[in-house]
Amino acid sequence: MYLHFGRNFANCPQKGPNIPSTLSKTELPFLGRARLYLEMVRFSHTIFAMPFALLSAIWCLALANREGGSMMEILQPLRWLGMFVCMVSARNFAMTVNRIADRRQDAANPRTEKRHLPAGLISVRDAAVFASFNAVVFLSGCLLFLPNWLPVVLASPVLAVLAMYSFVKRWSSLVHFFLGFSLMLAPVCVWVAFRGEALLVNPADLLPAGLLGLTVLLWVTGFDVIYATQDSDFDRRSGHFSLPARLGVAASLRLAALLHLLMLIPAIAILFLCPQLRLGWIYGSGVALIAIVLVYENWLVNPNDLSRVNLAFFQANAVVGLVFLVAGGLDSWW
Repeated sequence: MYLHFGRNFANCPQKGPNIPSTLSKTELPFLGRARLYLEMVRFSHTIFAMPFALLSAIWCLALANREGGSMMEILQPLRWLGMFVCMVSARNFAMTVNRIADRRQDAANPRTEKRHLPAGLISVRDAAVFASFNAVVFLSGCLLFLPNWLPVVLASPVLAVLAMYSFVKRWSSLVHFFLGFSLMLAPVCVWVAFRGEALLVNPADLLPAGLLGLTVLLWVTGFDVIYATQDSDFDRRSGHFSLPARLGVAASLRLAALLHLLMLIPAIAILFLCPQLRLGWIYGSGVALIAIVLVYENWLVNPNDLSRVNLAFFQANAVVGLVFLVAGGLDSWW
């Protein structure tokens, strides 16, 4: 139940905040300071994982409705509140930990040297306090799912996974898959939070969220590899692990295209293996549209011209999540 970041979410080009660099932090008004923190965690990037968490919640509500639950059981207002609280706070925690862990590398990379910690706009101490605050909010938010105790038990392991990402790239080129796994947890954790009682009785109830999560894993890993091509030379020089640094740009782009092709398999499998969702032509048409968008995304970038990576990353990937949400949500309630 969280919205995560990633190696390349964290490595997106970022202009310095529109405030004078000579302005003391103590002179910034509260809203100005809040804006700095939101910019540091790239809050606008919530559009990547949020649709999948919301879609998982919508499917849970549809199942509750078909199972004859009461209106309060169907709407589950506290669980919706808990979902948003946990998603936002966990993502803030993850991004801040990543910023702290990468501050020296960001300072050495011309593309990221103006970020908030290298530029001195936010101190390491303040960032650590912000990360700790969000961790506490996340753990507290899990209490809103009681009497479903599964989110409370799983909260600490989820935070550990989010924090671990920032260090995986120091020893494994499979860091992109770890990022995909981290975002995969978003729909899966929402399902656990909303359907905990059913899962304890029948663990197979998790299948729809598992397939959706696998779709997210392959999709995120693919576009993370594409985005990492921008830093292949820097990663190679600095000793960081990434697939573009290890395989080269051309081979990495072919791998990304393969991963995006493979992601369509679990996305389509949901239609046939999860009849309880009652998905049909609307969801199927959405998957077809997503396939076209992914072809366009991979076409935009080639080994000799990486200038359109940002266009592929931001525009195409934003469309993928929104199409999944609209098509999957509408079809389950049609």
